[in-house]
Amino acid sequence: MTFFCTIITGTNRVLFVLAAAIIFSVVPMLLYEVVARYVFDAPTVWAMEASTLVFGPHFMLAGPYLLHLKYHVAVDILSANLTGWKRRAAEIFANTVIAAFAALLAAVSWPLATSSYGMAETSFSAWNPSIWWLKFIVPFAFVMLCAQAIVEIINVVRQPDAQNDVQKEHSA
Repeated sequence: MTFFCTIITGTNRVLFVLAAAIIFSVVPMLLYEVVARYVFDAPTVWAMEASTLVFGPHFMLAGPYLLHLKYHVAVDILSANLTGWKRRAAEIFANTVIAAFAALLAAVSWPLATSSYGMAETSFSAWNPSIWWLKFIVPFAFVMLCAQAIVEIINVVRQPDAQNDVQKEHSA
């Protein structure tokens, strides 16, 4: 179980670092576009679209590790006041919902990605790059988010004080 948790979280960390690194490509692209457009009066057909295409993978691949770091936006009006086993139960419930939602979205997005590949989908812009390969990032990212949510459930259950809370509850 520890091996599974380590592999999933480690993989998501690598994906997070890669996602953080690819975002640095956006600045030079947009800088080139601005200089080409306003200095040389020769706008590109690719820079804006390429930067937009980078944002999708950046957002999708960073998400699972951000779940692990607990950097997602959370509505914790109720859970902020919970302690002990009640707080852990709320965390398990929240991560179960995330896992189920991510699994559903992975299942729904997979046929869309394979269909896009089958028709060699492009963006239909003036630049017209292939975008089918980007569509495979969506189900992959949701599978990784589902796996990370399961890891977070395992981590909550395996917390040392989880056993103490159960023993206190039975002795009271």
